[in-house]
Amino acid sequence: MELQVTFPIGTTKYMAIYKHIKQLILQQQLKAHSRMPSKRELANQLNVSIFTVQEAYAQLLSEGYLYSTERQGYFVGEIEVPFQEEAAFQNEELLPTLREESLNFRNGQVDPTEFPYKIWNRLYQKFLVPAHIANGAWQGEPELRNEIAAYLRRSRGLHRHAKQIFIFSGTQQQLSSLCHFLSPSKVGIEEPGFIRANAVFHQLNIPVLPLRLDFEGCTVPKQPVTLLYTTPAHQYPLGTVMSINRRLELLNWAKASSSYIVEDDYDSEFRYRGASIPTLANLDALNQVIYFGSFSKTLLPSIRISYLVLPLSLVKEYEAFNALQKPTVSKIDQLVVAEFIKTGGYEKHIAKMRTLYRSKRKCLIEAIDEFLGEDFSVRGDEAGLHIIVQLPAYLTEREAIARADSLCIEVDSVSHMYQETKSTDRVIIGYGAPTIGEIRKAIQSLASVWKSP
Repeated sequence: MELQVTFPIGTTKYMAIYKHIKQLILQQQLKAHSRMPSKRELANQLNVSIFTVQEAYAQLLSEGYLYSTERQGYFVGEIEVPFQEEAAFQNEELLPTLREESLNFRNGQVDPTEFPYKIWNRLYQKFLVPAHIANGAWQGEPELRNEIAAYLRRSRGLHRHAKQIFIFSGTQQQLSSLCHFLSPSKVGIEEPGFIRANAVFHQLNIPVLPLRLDFEGCTVPKQPVTLLYTTPAHQYPLGTVMSINRRLELLNWAKASSSYIVEDDYDSEFRYRGASIPTLANLDALNQVIYFGSFSKTLLPSIRISYLVLPLSLVKEYEAFNALQKPTVSKIDQLVVAEFIKTGGYEKHIAKMRTLYRSKRKCLIEAIDEFLGEDFSVRGDEAGLHIIVQLPAYLTEREAIARADSLCIEVDSVSHMYQETKSTDRVIIGYGAPTIGEIRKAIQSLASVWKSP
C-alpha cells in the first residue's frame, strides 16, 4: 500500500499524516482490517522520520482508527458508521466579523486610545510571578476587596466592610449568583430596562414584573416581588435620574415587603451636571439594598471585573451557600486592578476620562443641534456614555438604524429593551468609542439620510 500525503504550511507532519489516513478510513477507501504500511515503510514513502510516522499511528490507535497486532503490524479498525467530519467542517460558514470601516456609536463602549497601557503592562509584569499562580478565594482577592471598599467610601460615601464585597466577572454573572442564593419568587425590573439582566431572570425561569418609568424614575411595584433591579443614578437606557422622594418610597416598600433592591450603579463615575447622585445603598439604614459596581466603563469591558456589595446580614449565609465555588476572575487581573487603585492611578484615569467624555458629549449634542435640528431631541445626557435621540414622526427606529447602517455607522435600538409596549421612535447613540472628529462627521452624514421622510 502506498500513501500520498501533502504537508500544508502551518501543520505538523505527523498531524498531516494522521488527518490523511483518518479521512481515507472515514471515506472507506481503506477497508476494515486491511494492513497498513509499517512505520519504516511509510517513513521511506513520505521521506519523513520514523518518529513522525510513529506519532501519527499512535494518535490513530488512541482514537480507534487503527489497531495493532503483535509482530504482525497495524490494521484499519472497523468503523460501523462513517462520520463525515471533514466534509462537515469544509461546509461550515465562518463567523461574521465587525466591519473595520464602521463607526462605532453603540452604547457601552469606551475610548480605547486613552487607556494607560504602559502602566498596565508594568503592573502585569509585577504580579505575573510564580507566587500568584494558584487560585485565590472565590470571594475575590483581599487586596482588591479592600481597595474597592476604600474607593466606595471616597467616591460614593458608601461605608461598607470589605467582607461585604464579592468579585465577579460581570453584572450578569453576579446577578445569576445572587438569584441562585435568594431564590426570588418574582422580580421587578424597569420598563424599559437592562436587557441582559432581564435575560438572566428568564434563563432562571424567574417571573418578571415590568415596572414603568415616570419622570422620577422606576415606580414602586404594585404586585408582590421579592427582588427589584434598578439603575437609579442614570436609568438604563433612558437616562432618568431617580428623585430622592422615589428613592425613599422604594426603600420603605422594600422594608415593608421584606424585599431586596439591586442597585446597579453601572456608570455613576461619569456625571456631567451637578454633584454625584447619592446611592440607594447609602440611604439604606434598613439593609435592603444590594449594590452592583463594575470596571467595564471606567477601565475596559474586556477586563471583566465587577463586584456586588451585600448587606452585612447576608454575608455569612452567602459565603456558606458558595463555599464550594471557585473564583471567576483571574487572580492576576484582580491584583493589578487593586494596585492601580491603591497607587491613585484609577481615580486619575477616571478624572481624565470624565473630562474627555464631557467634551465628546458636548460635541455630540452640538452636532445634533447643528446638523439634525429641532426635529431631533436629546434626553438622558446628564451622565454615562450614551444619549437617547427622539426621532421625528416620519422616521421609525428601524428605518433610522437601517439608514445609519448604509453609511457604516452603528447605533443601537431602544425597542428591544421593552417587554410590553415597545417604543419605535428612539435610538441610542453612544459616544464612548468615536473621536470628536468622527462624532461631527457621523452626525453630519446621518443628517443626509435622517432628515428626509
